[in-house]
Amino acid sequence: MSETETQGPRHVAVIMDGNGRWAQSRGRPRLFGHHAGAKRVREIVNVCPKLGVKYLTIFAFSTENWKRTQTEVSGLMKLFRRYIQREAQDLLREGVRVRFIGDRVRLDERLVRMMDDLELLTSDNDAVHLTIALNYGGRDEVARATKRLAYDVEQGRLSYKDVTDETLAKYLDTSVLPDPDLVVRTSGEARISNFLLWQSAYAEYEFIDTLWPDFTEAEFAQVVGRYGARDRRFGAVKV
Repeated sequence: MSETETQGPRHVAVIMDGNGRWAQSRGRPRLFGHHAGAKRVREIVNVCPKLGVKYLTIFAFSTENWKRTQTEVSGLMKLFRRYIQREAQDLLREGVRVRFIGDRVRLDERLVRMMDDLELLTSDNDAVHLTIALNYGGRDEVARATKRLAYDVEQGRLSYKDVTDETLAKYLDTSVLPDPDLVVRTSGEARISNFLLWQSAYAEYEFIDTLWPDFTEAEFAQVVGRYGARDRRFGAVKV
C-alpha cells in the first residue's frame, strides 16, 4: 500500500454529543441521557478490537461544562465515579487500558483517586487503549503544556533553540498516544468544541446526525469503514 492510501483508523476520537436532547425528547431529565450515553460507551469500546481500532478517546466533560447547572454537574461527577466503580473489573478482564486526560485540579479528591486507581489497575492491558477526556479543553491543554515547557527552559533543562512542534507534543496530556486518525461528533453539530486541537491537525472528521445514546455499534462500524475509502495525503500531491 502506498503512503497516500488509507487503511482503517487506528485511533478514533469521539465527541459524544446529544445525551441531553435525547433525554428531553423522551420527557426525561438530562441526566437520564447521560446514563444512557455511558452505557453506549461500553458497547463502542467492546466493538473496537473487531474493527481494528486500537485507541479510542472520548470527550466526557469539557472545561466549559462547569457552566451547566449545579444539578447536572453534580450528577455527572457522580456518574463518573459510578462508571469507574462498576466497570473497573470488566475493563481489566477485557484487556482495556484506561487513561484520563485533562486538568484534575478542579475535580474532587475522591474522583481523582478513583481515576488514578483505574489507570494503575489497567496499566498492563493492551487490547484497547481507552482515553477519557475529563475536565479537558484543547486550549487549556496547550496552555498547561506550554507552562511546563517554559519552566524546563527556565530551569536550564531545555534550550529555547531546541523547541519544535515535536518538543511541545511531549508536554501534552496525550504524549504517549498516537494522534487521532478520525474524529467523530454525534448529534448533528458540525464543530470540534475545543477537543484535541493540536492532535487533530491531520485527522479526518465525521459529523453524524445520530444522538450519542442512539449511536450503535453498527453505525460506528460504518463510520470506520468510510474512513478506509478516504485518500489521505498529509499535504503531499497525488501522482
